Amino acid sequence: MIRALLSLVAFAIVSMLSVYSGLAGAQEKPLRIGVITFLSGPAAGPFGVPAKNAADLLAEAFNKGGVVPGYEQKGFGGRPIELVFVDEAGGPTKVVTEYRNLVSRQDVDMVIGVISSGDCLAVAPVAEELKKFTVLFDCATNRVFEEASYHYVFRTTTMATQENVAAARYIADQYPNLKLFAGVNPNYAWGQDAWSDFTETLKVIKPAAQIATNVTPKLGAGQYSTEVSALLASNAEIVQNSLWGGDLEAFVLQASPRGLLKKMPNVIICGDTILEKLGSQLPDGTIIGARGPNGPFSPATRLNQWFQKAFRDQFKATAVYSSYHMATAFFGAKAAYEKATRIRKGAPATEDIIAALEYLKFESVSGIVDMSLGKGHQAVQHVPYGTIRQVDGRVTLTNVKYFAPDQISPPDGMKSVDWIRGGFARK
Repeated sequence: MIRALLSLVAFAIVSMLSVYSGLAGAQEKPLRIGVITFLSGPAAGPFGVPAKNAADLLAEAFNKGGVVPGYEQKGFGGRPIELVFVDEAGGPTKVVTEYRNLVSRQDVDMVIGVISSGDCLAVAPVAEELKKFTVLFDCATNRVFEEASYHYVFRTTTMATQENVAAARYIADQYPNLKLFAGVNPNYAWGQDAWSDFTETLKVIKPAAQIATNVTPKLGAGQYSTEVSALLASNAEIVQNSLWGGDLEAFVLQASPRGLLKKMPNVIICGDTILEKLGSQLPDGTIIGARGPNGPFSPATRLNQWFQKAFRDQFKATAVYSSYHMATAFFGAKAAYEKATRIRKGAPATEDIIAALEYLKFESVSGIVDMSLGKGHQAVQHVPYGTIRQVDGRVTLTNVKYFAPDQISPPDGMKSVDWIRGGFARK
């Protein structure tokens, strides 16, 4: 009997060790994160690759552990992370195919990605269909959460309404006697939303100002001679400009020699990505944004100081706002994962991570992010703008103004255009 009892005890010990070993192995199994960004084409160099660099930098730092201020725990909740990159170039249909492959073939645990607003609108319903936790890190169209309700999809950065209402408010402050303005906006969701929010805001706060023209080049057009001619002929006092990436670079290089930027200052919504490379082409009076408190507008926190230095040391370049947006998505996902781990007291399920991220406030390199719109799925932050002044051949930013979220964001559940046309009322 004693021998039988000892055998049972030994079997129980072996069984417990096997279970523990299995749990430990599961905990150490890498968390696979699919990352979608532009790796080729005109948006890659100024935009997509800096975002990828931020993802690589953070994955390495997180996996090392004890490196990132405020996020010292290794990996995500102690679990190492592994990145699987996908090139966003090719349009919405291709991106959707790549997204499905990430989920079904690459077996990723979550997805962080998508820059283009058109791609965002295509990917979001697919993420919902496949029930895959997805963080949109950059795309700006407000239509994502105003035209649909999502459970699995989040966006940890600001949207077109916030950025363009802030731009219009800045213009109203800087040009109190504005009479005539123009725009250059790419002809797809982001450009259309940007122009709508900007013009609707000016109708309310600067009703005497009139539209001279709005030119709408195709995304990725590359050639802007016709658009520059139309803007010059409009005699506008300022130009609202929502071009980005390679399109913005091409426009500046073609507009600058013809004097457009001097004659009518541009308020460039996505402007910080060109400061390092094309800053000398931007005359005094050019107005720059960074789609939130990113890049030159980011706070002097320990976390941001670490990020700026680590990014420059590793990539020999300044982190632009796409880098900040990617970093913010990673910090949001990590904060939610680790909050869910603490609540569950173990490896969280997708539903636990979703519940943790809804209405969460977390620290990022751009400051505190508040997931307070879109039923807890859309972030709000301050949005700043500043005016360029060249000093001894260096670009400096003057008249920097930060617009608070309640000045530039509709109440949760209200469409942006209705809020603006209603005089920005908050009920």
